[in-house]
Amino acid sequence: MNYTDFISIDPNIRFGRPCIKGTRISVADVLGWMASGMSMEDILADFPELNLDQIKACLAYAADREQKLKYA
Repeated sequence: MNYTDFISIDPNIRFGRPCIKGTRISVADVLGWMASGMSMEDILADFPELNLDQIKACLAYAADREQKLKYA
């Protein structure tokens, strides 16, 4: 999956935080919901404007960022 198809960074939206394109929902929002126990199905039920590929793109974005971190 190419998460750049679904995630954008715009300094005028949510202070430049990575967001799902066409929404003001940030990657951090989605990850936080999942960390608090919400399933993908729960998120889709609460936010019908989202789809499964967008949620998976948030996970792919986070995984890619983790891979790029430099450790001491």
